Amino acid sequence: MIGYVTLGTNNFDAAAAFYDALLAEIGAKRFMESDQFIAWAVSPTQPSLGIIKPYDGKAASVGNGVMVSLVVDSPDKVNLMHKKALALGGKDEGAAGPRGTSGFYAGYFRDLDGNKLNVFCMKS
Repeated sequence: MIGYVTLGTNNFDAAAAFYDALLAEIGAKRFMESDQFIAWAVSPTQPSLGIIKPYDGKAASVGNGVMVSLVVDSPDKVNLMHKKALALGGKDEGAAGPRGTSGFYAGYFRDLDGNKLNVFCMKS
């Protein structure tokens, strides 16, 4: 159902470098870009994540309660992505680990602009 998500940025080059390195860990690559936005995906037919300079020319700001969730296929990849985000300068918002009893395994972080993301998988 979700086609793509874009996150506003106030430092386009730093955000691009952050997501190039982070999303490479799950095989995502740039598949669309201009001087205003970049989108990454593992396949052009799958949902993508992008950064964008706000259209109205005003500063990008973080949405309170807004979060982007990236699905991966194992707890090891959750751990890897969470650790990589922090190594790239992201801020920890919740260590990688199990949540509840349903098999949901996630790690939470904020990117360089303060956008909140998580990486998760469903353990069987």
